[in-house]
Amino acid sequence: MATGIADFGAVGRAFGNRNYAIYTAGSTVTLVGLWVQRLGVGWLTWELTYSGFWLGAIAFADLFPAVVIGPFAGVLVDRVDRLRLARACQWLSLLQTALLFALTAWGHIGIVSLMLLTLFLGCVRAVYMPVRLSLVPVLVKPDDVPAAVAISSLIFNLARFVGPAVAGLIITVWGVAPTFAFYGVTVMALLFAFSRLRIDSAPGGAGRGGGMLAQIAEGFSYTTRHGAIGPLLLLMLALSTLARPVGELFPAFADVVFQRGAVGLAWLSSAIGLGAVAGGIWLARRGSAVGLLPIALAGAGVSGLSLMLFTATDIFWIAIPAIAMFGAAVVSCAISTQTLLLGAVEEHVRGRVLSLYGVIFRGGPAVGSLLMGGLSDLFGLRWPLAVGGLLCAIAAAWTWRGRRRMIVLLERRGRRTPKPDSLH
Repeated sequence: MATGIADFGAVGRAFGNRNYAIYTAGSTVTLVGLWVQRLGVGWLTWELTYSGFWLGAIAFADLFPAVVIGPFAGVLVDRVDRLRLARACQWLSLLQTALLFALTAWGHIGIVSLMLLTLFLGCVRAVYMPVRLSLVPVLVKPDDVPAAVAISSLIFNLARFVGPAVAGLIITVWGVAPTFAFYGVTVMALLFAFSRLRIDSAPGGAGRGGGMLAQIAEGFSYTTRHGAIGPLLLLMLALSTLARPVGELFPAFADVVFQRGAVGLAWLSSAIGLGAVAGGIWLARRGSAVGLLPIALAGAGVSGLSLMLFTATDIFWIAIPAIAMFGAAVVSCAISTQTLLLGAVEEHVRGRVLSLYGVIFRGGPAVGSLLMGGLSDLFGLRWPLAVGGLLCAIAAAWTWRGRRRMIVLLERRGRRTPKPDSLH
């Protein structure tokens, strides 16, 4: 059966894995709810403060826990049953959104309580991210991993497209509180999906002994000494810190730059999600890890350039395709990076390496959102992001110079990746 970019055979094979199909169905519903809640939190923050700094601070509370908790979560994933840990994360998410709905509906929410609840959910998702990434190889056959990673990212970004549209409707008609109730209902869908999976357990790797800090150090050392994983994650750090925070400032762009309110916010959020969906569909059709490194590097560069275009205009209908292009480029880089990591990393450190990816993927935007939010109050919304886009493009061009050596190390079909010591 063909596995190239001309067909969707790889997608069909991935969904032929029963457990993965059930998990993806539940995850899709929950992710739509997550994006509904995220838009609700962003709009509520803007209504409470009208401050770019607070938009960045709330995003920081949501994303930064990955930096602190992520490495410990990676060790936990390598030690315990991943499915049981995933269930626990969803129950805690349900508790958070119930409290957020109650406080908002009763008029007792303030910026401090909103930030604390956001911080709580950020901690939960900091644990869940390496769990989610590590589950994929358990739910599908080895040959189906590239397509499964692309599909999972595609679903995430499809939700990013649908969720804001649903949230915009809910906020316009009923207000912001029902967006939190909506998320709570969707969490139950994933919990139900977990109950239908037919796997005895989903254990992590055994690790190589030592305490938690020693195992964190082992994972970090493995990553930094690897001749391809390290540079690729550094590029992801630049993209996550300098470019991706634009999404956290959408409420301010919608209201101040484009003067379109909550409807404009929904348009911007859906456009970046639609671009990401397009990028995900394209990569899901490939079904192979071959050729992904150039895609990852080009995606990072195009992300920076399209962000510069977005910040350069105040014409809404130019900004929409620019931010859609940005979404496609970012997701192309992210999917390619995830797939290459899953193929290159050894099983006994998989959770820890993926937790570092999670630290970058969530922690980078946390630091970047706080930085860009603060700078936006000083220099306006556009200039900080424009400079960030330029620096991101430069970082991609710099990494491109070493692509041939990285390709040799990463794109090894059916062969075991050499140990880090041999990759200097």
